[in-house]
Amino acid sequence: MLSNRIGIILVTALAPAVWGTTYLVTTELLPPGRPLLAAVLRALPAGLLLVAFTRRLPRGVWWWRALVLGALNIGAFLALLFVAAYRLPGGVAATIGSLQPLLVIGLSAGLLGERVSLRTALAGIAGVGGVSLLVLRADAQLDGIGIAAAVASAVVMATGVVLSKRWTSPAPLLATTGWQLVAGGLLLLPVALVVEGPPPTTLSTANLAGYAYLSIIGGALTYALWFRGIRALPPTNVTFLGLLSPLVATTLGWLALDQDLTVGQSLGGLVVLGALVVAQIRKAPRGPQTEIPAATPEPARPVPSSR
Repeated sequence: MLSNRIGIILVTALAPAVWGTTYLVTTELLPPGRPLLAAVLRALPAGLLLVAFTRRLPRGVWWWRALVLGALNIGAFLALLFVAAYRLPGGVAATIGSLQPLLVIGLSAGLLGERVSLRTALAGIAGVGGVSLLVLRADAQLDGIGIAAAVASAVVMATGVVLSKRWTSPAPLLATTGWQLVAGGLLLLPVALVVEGPPPTTLSTANLAGYAYLSIIGGALTYALWFRGIRALPPTNVTFLGLLSPLVATTLGWLALDQDLTVGQSLGGLVVLGALVVAQIRKAPRGPQTEIPAATPEPARPVPSSR
């Protein structure tokens, strides 16, 4: 039903909206210079909590599938995003990341056999334009390695979204979400230790509150909602909802951090919302055509007998 589908879209949209608060939480509550530690603590404790709650471990092919999906959706994605964030201005990284819906459109056509509509493709292009207006600055500095990392992060996340749709697990949603969070967190852990060193020996109450928020709300809850949306909706519909993250981040920067909001940014935000809404519209299926029954010929009148 239409109302049920709209409800699923709105609930799924909560995930990227919450992810848009990560910048504010990181700058205001977490220790500086520890983005990979934040990524590990966002994924690994949340995954272990879900696995302990569901008491389900992968079986058969789902051992390697959970590892692949965890790497694509969480581990490799966040590591590459970290490289891009350090070597590029945030606006450049976010603009490149907004290519993800276009990538999902192409991968869905190739791996899932979905039909690519012109309307959805144009919405994807508009989404890139809207995000660039929202976050991109004219004096942005470009870096080859950073651009490569940003593109790779969009590719691995898009692939993870499409494969999550192709590989539907028979296990409960919370269990499969936990497997991916654990796999992604374990892949990130050695990278964080090598790049950032051991965790801080002392953490403030604000630090602990920030990490708890990222793990419970930004990890366990939001990824469960995200993967539920992938199960219930076409991946192209889900990936467009990711455009909410830079929109929420910019809005919170304006409201909570007194950052300037220009007319161009406001226009970009409207374009993003328009692209997001247009991408969710499904073409109504054609109803069965009512056939007009052929006219029944009138029975011939009997010819009077000559007798």
